[in-house]
Order: sequence, then C-alpha cells, then structure tokens
Amino acid sequence: MTVPQGRRSSTFTRLLRHGFTDPSAAERLLESVELAPIRTDPVLLEALGATADPDLALHGLVRLLEAQPDPTARRELLDTLIAAKPLRDRLLGVLGASAALADHLARHPGDWHVLVTYEPQDLHPGVEEFERQLAEAADPVSLRVAYRRCLLSIAARDVCGTTDVAQTAAELADLATATLRAALAIARAAAPDDAAHCRLAVIAMGKCGGHELNYVSDVDVIFVGETRDGGDERKALQAATRLASHMMRICSETTVEGSIWPVDANLRPEGRNGPLVRTLSSHLAYYQRWAKTWEFQALLKARPVAGDVELGEEYVATLAPLVWVAAERENFVADVQKMRRRVVANIPVGEVERELKLGPGGLRDVEFAVQLLQLVHGRADTSLRSGTTLDALEALAAGGYVGRADAGQLEEAYRFLRSLEHRIQLYRLRRTHLVPEDDTDLRRLGRSLGLRTDPVAGLRREWKRHTGVVRRLHEKLFYRPLLDAVAQLAPGEARLSPDAARERLVALGYADPAAALRHLEALASGVTRKAAIQRTLLPVLLGWFADSADPDAGLLNFRKVSDALGKTPWYLRLLRDEGAAAENLARVLSAGRLAPDLLMRAPEAVALLGDGDGSGGGLEPRGRTPLEQEILAAVRRAENAEQAVTTARGVRRRELFRTAAVDIVGSYGTEDAPAPADQGELIDLVGGAVSDLTAATLAGTLRAVVRAGWGDTLPTRFAVIGMGRFGGHELGYGSDADVLFVHEPQEGVDERQAGEAANKVVAEMRRLLQLPSTDPPLLIDAGLRPEGKSGPLVRTLASYAAYYRRWSLVWESQALLRAEPVAGDEDLGRRFIELIDPLRYPPAGLDDDAVREIRRLKARMESERLPRGADKTLHTKLGRGGLSDVEWTVQLLQLRHGAHVPDLRTTRTRAALAAARRAGLLSEEDTAILDEAWVLASRVRNAVMLVRGRAGDTFPTQSRELAAVGRYLGYGPGHAGDMLDDYRRTTRRARTVVEELFYGS
Repeated sequence: MTVPQGRRSSTFTRLLRHGFTDPSAAERLLESVELAPIRTDPVLLEALGATADPDLALHGLVRLLEAQPDPTARRELLDTLIAAKPLRDRLLGVLGASAALADHLARHPGDWHVLVTYEPQDLHPGVEEFERQLAEAADPVSLRVAYRRCLLSIAARDVCGTTDVAQTAAELADLATATLRAALAIARAAAPDDAAHCRLAVIAMGKCGGHELNYVSDVDVIFVGETRDGGDERKALQAATRLASHMMRICSETTVEGSIWPVDANLRPEGRNGPLVRTLSSHLAYYQRWAKTWEFQALLKARPVAGDVELGEEYVATLAPLVWVAAERENFVADVQKMRRRVVANIPVGEVERELKLGPGGLRDVEFAVQLLQLVHGRADTSLRSGTTLDALEALAAGGYVGRADAGQLEEAYRFLRSLEHRIQLYRLRRTHLVPEDDTDLRRLGRSLGLRTDPVAGLRREWKRHTGVVRRLHEKLFYRPLLDAVAQLAPGEARLSPDAARERLVALGYADPAAALRHLEALASGVTRKAAIQRTLLPVLLGWFADSADPDAGLLNFRKVSDALGKTPWYLRLLRDEGAAAENLARVLSAGRLAPDLLMRAPEAVALLGDGDGSGGGLEPRGRTPLEQEILAAVRRAENAEQAVTTARGVRRRELFRTAAVDIVGSYGTEDAPAPADQGELIDLVGGAVSDLTAATLAGTLRAVVRAGWGDTLPTRFAVIGMGRFGGHELGYGSDADVLFVHEPQEGVDERQAGEAANKVVAEMRRLLQLPSTDPPLLIDAGLRPEGKSGPLVRTLASYAAYYRRWSLVWESQALLRAEPVAGDEDLGRRFIELIDPLRYPPAGLDDDAVREIRRLKARMESERLPRGADKTLHTKLGRGGLSDVEWTVQLLQLRHGAHVPDLRTTRTRAALAAARRAGLLSEEDTAILDEAWVLASRVRNAVMLVRGRAGDTFPTQSRELAAVGRYLGYGPGHAGDMLDDYRRTTRRARTVVEELFYGS
C-alpha cells in the first residue's frame, strides 16, 4: 500500500510530537494490517504518547495483536482498546515500560484480559486474592505463568499511578507470599510422606519480610522445622529440608517462562555453612550465643509467610526480645556502621556512582539509618517496631527521634529512588540496581517518572538531588535525637527515663553517657529563657558534636563556654539566630584541645564564629597591617611594657583562635558546604595568618620595650629578621619564631653602648613574651644566627657582613634563603637582605663540593635528630618524603639557580616549587608530587597541635586522637588506617622524586 507523501509527512510530525524517537519505524507499524481498524484514531496516538516509551509500546501492541489466535480475538482486543480507556492506559502503560511483560503477553496473548476491569477490591488484592489466582498452578511451569499474570496486574496499577511505590512494593511482597505458599503446596504434593512427618514454617526476611519487595529481587527466607506429634526429630528435619529445597527450586529454576526469583536462605544461622532447616530451640540457642550484630538487624524484618502458621508466629515471638536488646551489645553502633562501610567498599569502582541500592546516597543508606535508630530506641518504644522502612521512618519522626523536616526529605528521596529502582527492573524483569548509562534507557525511565520536558537531564538532576539528600541525612540522622531525653520539657510533654536517654547518647557515639546527661541537665533544665534557648540549640549541637572524633569533649567544652557566657545577652542569641555560629562553635569545640583552650581563656571570642560585620568579626583572618595597627595602638595606651605585651599577647591568642577556627571549619565542612576546603589553600591560609600574627606581636613587643626603656629613641637602629618557617610565611600553630637580630648604632653613638642597648631589647622581648599567663607563650629561637648558640644574640650589620665574608658556611647560605624582615627598622632590614642576597643566590651557583656538603648535612641531621624508634614513614619533618626532604630539595634548586631565575627568590616553599616548574627545573608531575607531600605533612603537624594542644611531628598513638587527626584531614570514622596508608603512599612518591633531584640517584 502506497501512502501519499503529504499524509506521511503529517503522520511523521504527529509521531514526533507524541514522543516517538523513531517515527519512521512507528509509521510502518501503524500501517500494519493488525492496526488498520484504529490507525487513524487520534486517541491511540495520545495514549501511546503518554507511555514511558511510545516506540516500545507500539511495538509490543503489534506483537500482541499478531499473537491473538484468530481474527475474532484480535477484534475483541481492538474494540476493547478503543472503547475502554482504563484498559488502554493499563495495557499501553505496561507495554511502554516493560519489554519482559510484552514478551509474556506475546507468549500468553489471552492474559490481557486481567487488565480489562478492576473491581474495587482488586485495587489492593492482598495475599488471599493472589493465592486464589495461583491456586490452579499444579506444577512449576504453570506457577511461573500465573505469577507473571499477577505481576502484569501489579505493573499496570503501578505505571498508571493507581498505586504508589509503597503500595506496589507491598503488593509485590503479598504476591511473593502467595507464591511461596503455592510452591510449598506443590512440593508437599510431590512428597506427601515428608509433609506428614514434619512441621515447616517459612519466615520471610529482608524486603519481602518488610512488605517492600522489588519487581525482581532475591526473596530472603529462614526455615524452621519441628517434628509432628513427637516423632523422630532428625527424620523430621530431613523431611523438612527436602520440602524446603524443593520449594526453593520451584521458585528459582529457569525455564522458557523464565524463573520467578531466587529464594535465598543465606540469612539463616551460620549462613550457607549452616543447616537449611533448624528447630526453634536450635535457632534460639544460636542467637543467644553466636549471632553477630547484623543478624539481629536482619531479624527486624522477620515475618512468617508460609507453612505452619503457629510455628512461624512462635519463631517471631521467641526471637523478637533478642532483637530489642541488641543495642546493648558492645560496639553495637560501631558494628552497624562498619558493616555499612564494608558494603560500600565492596562495590566495584566503576559502579559506585551508578549503584542505586548500595552506593553512597542510595537506598541502603536510608535503610541502615532507620534500622539503627529502630534498634537503639525500639526496645523502649514499641511504636518503632515495624519491618517496613517508610512506616518505621514515620514512627521515628512521630516519636521525635528524627526531625519532621528531615524525615519528610528522606521519605521523598526514598520514594524516588525506589520508584527508579522499580522501573529499571520492570523493563527486563532482571535483578539490577545499576542506573543505565544509555540515553535511550534514561529517557524511558525519566518519562516513566513523569519527567517529560527533558527526561534524561531531568532524571539525572533529580537522581543527583535525592542521593545528595540521602547522603547528607544518612550522616546526620544518627546524630539528631530530640533533647526530651534530658531536658525539662514544656508542660504536658513526657520526659524519657534516664536509661532511655542514656541509650540515645550511646547511639550518638558518646563514650560517657552518664557525664553527658549531667551536662545536658545542667544546660537545659529549668524554666528560664536561657534554658529554653538551650533546649532549642542542643539537639542540633549534639549531632554536630557526634560528627567529631570526641563528642564528649565537645559537649563538655560547650558547657564550660556556656557557664562562662551564660549571662551575656548576645551569646545564646548569636547561636540561635546565626546558624553558622552554632555549627562553627560545635566543630571547634569537638575538634581537639587547642582551639577550646584558646577560647576558654577568653570566651567572648565566640563572637568571631558568627557571620561577621566587616570590622573584625567573622572567621576571615586579618592581615598583618590591621593587626599591627591594633597592637601598636594598645601599646601606646598601656602604662608599662608588661601591660602592653599582655595586651599584644591577648590579641595573638584571639587571632590564633580565629585562625584555628577557620581551619577546622574549612577542614570539617558545614552542612551547607560539606566538602572540605582545598588543603593547599588551608595550609597557605594558616601559615600566612600565624606568620603575620607573630610578626605583628613582635613589632608591638619591640615598640613596648623601646618605649619603656628609652622613650621613643633607641641608641641603635634595630631590626628583627624572620627565619625558617617564620620567614617563609609557613608557621604552624606550634612553631617557635626563628629570628636573627641585627642593629646599627645611631650616628654618634658608641658601638659598645649601642650593643648593650640592643642586647637589653632582645632579653626584655624574650622575657615579656614568655611571662606566665593565660595566653600561650611566643618562644623566640635565634639558633640560626652566626656561630649558632655560641655566637652573640645580636650583631651589627657590619659584623654580619664581616662574618659572612670570612666564615660563612654553606648551611648558613641555605638558612638565609628564608630570611625576611618582620619587625623594627625597615631600612636596616632592607639593607640586611641586600647583604645576604649574594650568599643565598650565589652568582656562580653551587660547586660539587658545596652540593656534597649539603647532602652530607642532611643525612647527618636525619641520623642525629630523628627520635630513636620513630617510624621514618610517618615522621612529618625528618621522615621519608616529609618536610625536610621537600624543603631541602627546593632550597638546593634555589641555591643553584636563584641568581639567574628571579622567580626562585622567594622565602616560600610552594611558591619556589611553582617557580621551578615554570623555569623548567621541575616537571609538572614532580612538582605536584612534592607539593602534595609538603602540604600533607604540614597539615598533619597542624592537626596534631589542634588535637593534642601540643606540637608533634608524628601521628598520635592514642586511637581517639588519631581519629580526630583523621577527621581533620577528611577521613570518616573507622578510616584512620586509610589515612596512614595514604600518608605513606604520598610521602613514598615524594621520596622517589627527592632521591632523583636532591641526591642525583
């Protein structure tokens, strides 16, 4: 038959408009003999266009028509299709979503009749109705056919929106229950003697037990067997095992009709190594003595579904009490969380981002979070004892264990992810949880979920959004219980018992729940406005504390701050009204000792944690100029030098706290920005801020000393030269200030008199900066001066020139690479730099003897200074690939090439590395390797100081401190070993580069 071109063009356009991706093929199908009676019916095109895949639906419809046994049957189907909108929507909806069910209809063309009408009671058939529909199946093949027929009706209700995802999952579980019963009946009929000698109960587990089954999923079961009428137990168990095995084969074996689904009994005691069927007493003995935590978690969903009803109910009643005391087991919460991490770790790398069920932000994250809270709180609150995830989540929200907003977001995400999982599996009726990569599949899935404008982009966007919600709430859900456990609630509300409150705190990870209870009661009890605000804040703060390695310390520190500032009107208002302040405070108080210690000495510094107003508030570190201006102004107002330096040290303490806080918040992230900041940026920020602060403090101290002893005129010009990490703007929290002191007598002043004045200035500066105080001391180290500790503390510029001209050694030239004026007379500092530039950037570079001497010095330093017994792979300063390795390699390049490569003339290690790369002295790969190792080692040193409150060059050995260092570096709970492995890997690569570049190996 020839179709006029105009008509073809019109049809082609209409097909495109209705969502067909291959209009030419669709046009040919519409011209087929089977569709002749309705090819021009506009209603058909509209109905096809409403399906998930119009091309697939049309192809399935033609196949179904072709499969009809005779013209009368074909006419009946067409007439019903035209006249009955419900059938049209259901049939085409299924054909457009499931190629597998289209295959079934092609093999069994009469099964479309099950979609013609639904009586009201058929909308949610229930187990009994499914049993009735499966009752005629007398053999495995007919059972599979009947199962697919029932599945067809469930899918039709699903794709047409008659049932939601939870109802669909419940119907699938009911169908599975009916199928297990039918399969067991077939097995019994095949072995009547076995059936007569035993009692056998089938207990559904997992999603089937929880009434939330997928289209294609293993059906997890446990079998319980007993003798009948006191017979031989061994023979009864053998008979029950044969029946159970036969039932499993009926469901699992594949024929031309496919299989139903695998029946998985591996959740039984001892797994696949244990007997398939046990007696009830044997089950009980196992769970009382040998069961692991995850096995009690699995029992949450246990439900008798087939076989001996009385025995099944007795099984559940007997084991349920064990489930609800599982939370008392040692390391219970850690075990559950560890199991979840193990599941994620076992996902193939190439599939992690596509894993809808097991991947981060997937369905299992929701289920584990809900189940953990159920197990922790469920023994005291029976309303939580549901095997269905959404029902349990609703109960957790109603009981106050989860915030309603969080529960609502989690439910929405869970429903979306389950709907997507259903539609993925429905297409081929295959067990998979991977989101497809092909755009054709994504388009069908997106349209099936109502995303019609741009199905592929819309699906990816929604999928990403919902997995992001699940990731965030999964991490947070364990840590946000309401505080009615411990606080005095509003009138009419009940207060939980101390035991129940203690359980909640244990679930949060608090090691000393009794002490935590005391802190909470002290903070939130009473009827004052302060207590009311604390009751609002504490549920959130508890969660943020629990997100750290030491929640107990966080809560204790919060109580101390609150006790100190509780009567200050702005404190609680700041935390309540500025969300950033409360979260920042929680992160800071639970991240280690240094920041809380700094804060406790002046709790009003809490104000820095707010959003800031551009006038010194907020966490943005202040530059050197405003700091120096503030300190010098305080010096002018002070009555004496001690008071002036005390004020300067107070500013230093405050700014150290600010820097530590921004470092911690940047490392931990926040709920709005959970990803940690760039580590290189953080180390530059900290190094620059602490170095600027140290320089400003020295400048203020120098001014105070001169003002107190000589008025405003010192008999000698005086400058402080920063050295080492200080000169390199790379100070850490625990670093001393390496310096040189240089002076030059004022015109007409005797050199001896000038020298005495200069030495008095140095001695007084060191004394004032180390006076006992609540502020941390600033230690001045002049050990890099000429002649080291044997030489004078301060020299004239001329003395430095004479020394360097006659006696300077290669190590001194190397040390001077990081010299930079930091305080005092600017002109004198500039002339000192002019003096030393030829030494640190020698015009002829370095000869071989000098290179050998540098290498020898480095080897000697590592040999003599590395602590005995220290692990060379973990020592951040002198260890393999650590700070010394990287810095000496960079400094060797500067000594060799600095005279001819201006960009190398910098005191900063990372800047020098980048300059060496630009100059072609380092490859891009080697630069990245050295930079990564240097940044990581520097971060570890800072982390140790933040966590322990004292400096250290290696990782802590105490597990909680090590976990806190890991958290600062971005490692989650239980990943301290990964942190150490990553550190060793990074520094090993750096050492390989150092061997080549520094040692010439």
